[in-house]
Amino acid sequence: MKKLLNLFLVLTFFGITSGFAQQAAEKKEPARIIGVAKDLKTGEPVGYATAALYKVGTDISTAGAVADGDGAFYITGFSVGEYELQLTFLGYETVKRTVNINSLEGDINLGEIGMSDEGVALEEVTVQGQRELIEERVDRTIYKAENDKTTAGGNATDVLRRVPMLSVDLDGNVSMRGSSNILVLIDNRPSAIAASSISDALKQIPADEIKSVEVITSPSARFDAEGTSGVINIVTKKNNLQGMTLNVNSGFGLRGSNLGLQGSARKGKLGFSLGGFGRAGYNILGSFENNQFTNNPDGTVSKTIQSADTERQEVFGRYNFGVDYEIDKFNFLTGAVNIGIRNSENWQNNFLTQNYLDEVLRGTQNRETNTLDNSNSVDVSLNYTRTFEKKGRELSFLTLYSRNNRENSFTNTLYEEDLEDIFSRLKNVNPSKNEEFTVQVDYVTPMDEKGNQILEYGAKNILRKAYSDFSYFLAQGADGEFVELQDPTLSNEFSYDQNVTAGYLSYTFAFLKNYSLKPGLRYEYTTINADFKTEFEAEIPSYGTWVPSINASRKLKNGNMIKAAYNRRIQRPSLRFLNPNIEASNPQQLSQGNPELSPELTDNYELGYSTFIKGTTLNFTSFYRNTTGSIQPLRTVRADGVIYTTYENIGQEQAIGGSLFANVNINNKLSLNGGFDAYYAILDNGLSDPQFAAQNEGFVIGGRIFGNYSLPKEWQIQLFSFARGRQVQLQGTSGGFAAYGLNFNKQFAEKRGSIGFGAENFLAKEFIIRNEIITPTIVQNSTNAIRNLNFKVNFSYRIGKMSMNQQPRRRKSINNDDLKDGEGGQVENQGGGGAPVRNR
Repeated sequence: MKKLLNLFLVLTFFGITSGFAQQAAEKKEPARIIGVAKDLKTGEPVGYATAALYKVGTDISTAGAVADGDGAFYITGFSVGEYELQLTFLGYETVKRTVNINSLEGDINLGEIGMSDEGVALEEVTVQGQRELIEERVDRTIYKAENDKTTAGGNATDVLRRVPMLSVDLDGNVSMRGSSNILVLIDNRPSAIAASSISDALKQIPADEIKSVEVITSPSARFDAEGTSGVINIVTKKNNLQGMTLNVNSGFGLRGSNLGLQGSARKGKLGFSLGGFGRAGYNILGSFENNQFTNNPDGTVSKTIQSADTERQEVFGRYNFGVDYEIDKFNFLTGAVNIGIRNSENWQNNFLTQNYLDEVLRGTQNRETNTLDNSNSVDVSLNYTRTFEKKGRELSFLTLYSRNNRENSFTNTLYEEDLEDIFSRLKNVNPSKNEEFTVQVDYVTPMDEKGNQILEYGAKNILRKAYSDFSYFLAQGADGEFVELQDPTLSNEFSYDQNVTAGYLSYTFAFLKNYSLKPGLRYEYTTINADFKTEFEAEIPSYGTWVPSINASRKLKNGNMIKAAYNRRIQRPSLRFLNPNIEASNPQQLSQGNPELSPELTDNYELGYSTFIKGTTLNFTSFYRNTTGSIQPLRTVRADGVIYTTYENIGQEQAIGGSLFANVNINNKLSLNGGFDAYYAILDNGLSDPQFAAQNEGFVIGGRIFGNYSLPKEWQIQLFSFARGRQVQLQGTSGGFAAYGLNFNKQFAEKRGSIGFGAENFLAKEFIIRNEIITPTIVQNSTNAIRNLNFKVNFSYRIGKMSMNQQPRRRKSINNDDLKDGEGGQVENQGGGGAPVRNR
């Protein structure tokens, strides 16, 4: 602990001194061109407009910048000469100004530059220059996905792999700074799809529909206390323009295909959206090997060797309908229905198990395992927003109903000693349901005329109901009927009701011109009722939690910023950890949830710094995280040598680290972006019994790089690569991996359409991932082989016209920062390395 604190103080000192050093350097920087983009009709700032500087007589941009949210831009990196400044933004006419630069001493202030509404079809608008990918705010980092062309034809998984501070593994599981305890929101609201499986939700959202990704590492009091590492908000492209449009995007490849339709219509105050996206995965092949050693009480050593070939097929679908209506100048209604489906089937063929005792073969078994994981979900929301004459004052009343029905089952076929005839079949059926109803009231009001002080407060109630019905059946031979096993540990019903009532207060104020502070306090009270149909009881007391938070920032010259934050978070266990259904698809490794788990508590500290240097955006972040009551697996070895895993609040996790992200615009044709993150993790379960005591520590490092180059005749080349080193876990390590891709895209029909060709992971036949588990009684080494070579073709086309005849209205929706669900590799694969862990 002392070492970590010392290291954190060193990083903090380095960050602060870097900021001061940057300020000192700024005094010697060359001249800047300064301006503010304003809407001619409304006088409002045109945030994020693009300013590009062209040498007179050429069409090559020599320097440029993107305006901040207030329309202000700063251009550096030019020399003496005559230039043409072009100011552009979607829906506005391009503004051109001649700028003569006779000296590199002092700034050139162009003042306010008016921009007029273009009122033409979207497909006729061309935005010149490269836009920045990263925007910093006092409590979040925003990745502008719509400005990154390397994700064309992909899904949200591909987008999140490019976002600073995030890591996404090969199955789509997301972690933030090494922790998977995060909440993923879609358009500021939770989704039943994401609540049950983040990785599944990401696969269902096409990349072309994503406008930006907000990484909130230090959530304010307005957000739920859930989510140890923070919140990820995926903002999709909302259409507030007039007219009708239809977007079609599709793709097919060696291992997957997709088809999406998204339509929007708006006339006057009424707007509609209707769409759907489907994705099929096939030919997903792999294999695994598992070597396991256990020390028996009598001094003997048991060894189990397992291997199998794996295959997976899956179908995802996401469909949505939305409507919004502007009642009058101050009253606004929105409603939406989102439906999702998921069907996944996994096979483990030639599942061979060999059991040894002191190196003597005692038995060989051959199995085939078939796993089904099917679900459907629905989200229904209705939201009302009231604004006032005073700018910034807003009252909102939000409601959300979510339901996810899921059915997991597996059939384990055991063969005779001849390894050909069927001896018996074991089947587990586990239908489950999660329901959630949320009501939320929020009020925001400025406390002064300039908007430098903002008060936010509100209340929220979340009612959750989870249900799991699990049964085991046994059949003899190939044709025998399945008979239910009358054992309450194997066949039972479990219900879990949770009610969370919360209130919060947050205050944001600016002072001393460049400083911002956002303190807040939230209180949550939780009641739980858990029950079984037969025999068992679960007594879980109610509890209350105070959650403080504070975010601070200081703006420097040229848009640079230093940020610091502290917050406390709480992580309640989801049904994945609570479900008492015994998962036995691999008979040598059983796992079972614990209904009496308590929540985790985490304290987060962070320091960040962002700067711009000659067309390059740099983003530095350091952090320290301490978690108590961490939910960790507890493994024991039964008398028959089978490993049994359950979960307890026995862990303490500490992590200290940092990240660096860079966005480099070399010219108006070539851009490179990338970064790396690293942290040092210490895990300790705090147990004194040598049979169960565990402690582990080490570095975890990851990185990414991607680039885009524009060729003549509307062609583009995109390159992407991502890698993550091994992850430190309480009892061992999880192996690292890498992924990469190369794409060629061409736009046509005045940029209404595009077609692309790509290859992924084409330099290796398969990826090998090695995992290790070490306890005083167990040593397990598993190897997973994933064959993910892929070739794909992408196509998209836009039909229709829309014009910008009115200002967009702000939409609000519910945020549920919810539930630890084990994504991101925090729950070990108990079914053999080749098949993913089932969400029970």
